[in-house]
Amino acid sequence: MIALIIPHIRIQNANALSSPYTVGFPAMTAWLGAAHALQRHMRAFFEKFEVLSVGVISHKADLRLYKGRGDFVYSAINPAFTLDKSGKRASIIEEPRIHLDVSLVLEIRGVRNLQEGDFLQRLERILHTKMRIAGGEILDFGRAYINRALDHSSLPHLPGPGYAIISRREWMKEAMREGKDALDAIMEAMALHFHCREEPCAKEDERVEVSWETKRKYEGWVVPLAVGFYAITEPSRARNARDSQTPHRFAESVVTLGEFRMPHRLDSIDEMMWSYHYIKEKNLYLCETKTTKE
Repeated sequence: MIALIIPHIRIQNANALSSPYTVGFPAMTAWLGAAHALQRHMRAFFEKFEVLSVGVISHKADLRLYKGRGDFVYSAINPAFTLDKSGKRASIIEEPRIHLDVSLVLEIRGVRNLQEGDFLQRLERILHTKMRIAGGEILDFGRAYINRALDHSSLPHLPGPGYAIISRREWMKEAMREGKDALDAIMEAMALHFHCREEPCAKEDERVEVSWETKRKYEGWVVPLAVGFYAITEPSRARNARDSQTPHRFAESVVTLGEFRMPHRLDSIDEMMWSYHYIKEKNLYLCETKTTKE
């Protein structure tokens, strides 16, 4: 695999509203969308350049929330907007934002005979001047490089320390085969279960020693993850659309389970490499890893 690796991209104010019901790490559609935008910009200079799949390694994430004294829930920190005609703040909808430090691993082709120096120089200029990722501004990034033989043995040498996001769709399938609703399955996977254990105490003046354990259904750093869309209408023309030539289609988010795992603990590099997958008969537009494609 030929891979373009962009280490430690610092992103400010990325969109943390991953789906209508989850807040946190940006949806996989945002990362693949950024890779597609980069491909389009680079094709102005290298017409055969193509991004085949994308791997995301998270080094740091700072969700912009606050909880005031006496508050029961957290609230999003919203940017200040200009005053309305009456001199008051306009009513706003909360838009959770997140600051990120991530590395991108892009499987590419079309650069075999290119001068790498010129290619990487163009890449850095585009990232600095034309790109946003998940709606956030790119503040800085490390020196990008090309690995022409990326495989399983290269996993420990990827930028770190960090956690690659992988799919755990099989857990969702298992829960739904048991008759559970998809949202219930996600809630069950996220739920914390507290267990109290009483043991004889070594001290004579105390009868028992109480200890508490906290467990989840699955081990590891498991998170809800938005991975695409399910179409709920047929393609049609939309009035007053910016692009009058492309059919419009209403869709809803597809949310499954994902897991953050250190790259050196993966069984294969294919586990962390995501790409688009369109299932026409099911009206599904998905981002999937190579190991989960049907």
